[in-house]
Amino acid sequence: MLAGFDPSTIKDLEGAQEAIVRLLNLFETVKAENDQLRTENQHLRDENNRLKGEQGQPKIKANKKSGSGSNNYSSEKERRKAKARGKQSKNDKVKIERQQVLDVEADILPEDAEFKGYEDVIVQEIKIETDNVLFRKKKYHSPSRGKTYTAKLPLGYEGQFGPMVKSWVIVLYFALNVTEPKIVAFLETVGIFISSGKVSDIIHTETGRMHPEKQDIYEAGLRSTPWQQTDDTKIRVNGQNCYTHIVCNPFYTVYFTKPRKDRLTVLQILWGDRPLTFCLNELAFAYWEQCGLSQSKRAALARLPQEQRLTQSEFESLLKEHGPQLGPQQYKWVLEGAAIAAYHTQDEFPIVLLLLCDDAKQFKRITETLALCWVHEGRHYKKLNPAIEYHAQLLDQFLTKFWAFYHELAAYQLDPTPAERVRLSDEFDQLFATSTGYQYLDERIVKTKAKKEELLPVLDHPEIPLHNNQAELGARQQKPKQNISFGPRTEAGAKIWDTGLTLVATAYKLGVNIFDYICDRVSRTNQMPSLACLIEHKAAEGQPGQTFRPRPP
Repeated sequence: MLAGFDPSTIKDLEGAQEAIVRLLNLFETVKAENDQLRTENQHLRDENNRLKGEQGQPKIKANKKSGSGSNNYSSEKERRKAKARGKQSKNDKVKIERQQVLDVEADILPEDAEFKGYEDVIVQEIKIETDNVLFRKKKYHSPSRGKTYTAKLPLGYEGQFGPMVKSWVIVLYFALNVTEPKIVAFLETVGIFISSGKVSDIIHTETGRMHPEKQDIYEAGLRSTPWQQTDDTKIRVNGQNCYTHIVCNPFYTVYFTKPRKDRLTVLQILWGDRPLTFCLNELAFAYWEQCGLSQSKRAALARLPQEQRLTQSEFESLLKEHGPQLGPQQYKWVLEGAAIAAYHTQDEFPIVLLLLCDDAKQFKRITETLALCWVHEGRHYKKLNPAIEYHAQLLDQFLTKFWAFYHELAAYQLDPTPAERVRLSDEFDQLFATSTGYQYLDERIVKTKAKKEELLPVLDHPEIPLHNNQAELGARQQKPKQNISFGPRTEAGAKIWDTGLTLVATAYKLGVNIFDYICDRVSRTNQMPSLACLIEHKAAEGQPGQTFRPRPP
């Protein structure tokens, strides 16, 4: 609409240019409101039809298009620089099990043919076969003691299935997202006869034994860097809405499924998924002041015992008996402030100093520093849907500058200097002081400028990522599992999912073959180093977090 029109070319006669800019913005507002009303109207029609026993309008997804008006909010093209593509050989990774010399057929060789050596060709092949064992356990009986002694099965061979079968079940289920019935079908094709119930039992029993490994991975991961990334995604547990929380850094990824995603839940997860404790101290009062808790309420809380660590039940009893009258929101603030204060004054568990995440409110004010994801911020601009071509051009021009600044930050990470730090901080102020005349774009720019402190921690800590893609990828890894299995049916099942996915995602980041690792653990040989130990070694090699100052004793 209005192709090639530019209000800045209008000669400003008695405010004509300003009036036309306002008119264009008014058109955008009316268009946006009209689209919203159409959507709500269709929703009401569909609901009315369903109540009458009819069907609503079918949901037909439109073809994906790039540019304005589409649902494609990806920024891969803008933030990634082109890489040279070339086919790389994988022969150096292939393990050679046997060699076979091939000769040229004698009847086609001329008499003067001379041998000139070999031409090597590597062909990958796989052989799947059973290794069923009949164990004949010797038995001895002692008449004097009235006791029978029977030989024990080798480790990992408990039950009717050996460690290789159990390992394949776990890897197929968690790493390859194969359903339990399909696992049964696969095993039957190679001569292993097993029921769906036994497959489920193997998944729960063997993975359940690895719950302590997940906890070790998490503690090692939290110690590996003073900063962490986090995100959450919806999941259904026994038909109820829950949330899977992802915490990660370059060395690991862990999963925690919880019924809520509020600030106390996030804090509990960062605290090792252990019961919260509560403490009244200066940190708590500073938090309450930030939240807007009144002076009189804070004064009443100051009369309660200070610097004491209390369980949640003890703290809530103290508030009920001796605390001030609090509304639901105020009560929530008091719990959050006391829990956060206790977290930052304990020394039993690694404390996260910086949290990299999206702009969700539950992540705020938990850690000393909050870093926001630039990709998430860019999506807000991609979601703008200008109806006027001139506004679309303004949006494209600003996004070009937005991602150019992003690439400057990426370059700064490779060679940070004090002068460049100051220059980038000033450039941020200039870029997000831009006024285009497109109302929705200008409002979005103002909101971004207000997040300067959260968007630019990279200037002080160049080692942290500019985006939260690692946590988002962790959430995506869980989605295919959820789509084919519809979520776990019990709390214990959700815990099994969390452990299995944690092992798979962490092994991938550390370059560990997940089948070899699972088989090593199921067979109880434990010849491979634990993933937690590998995290510690990788972190020691990388020396991450070098810009973070140590906490005072």
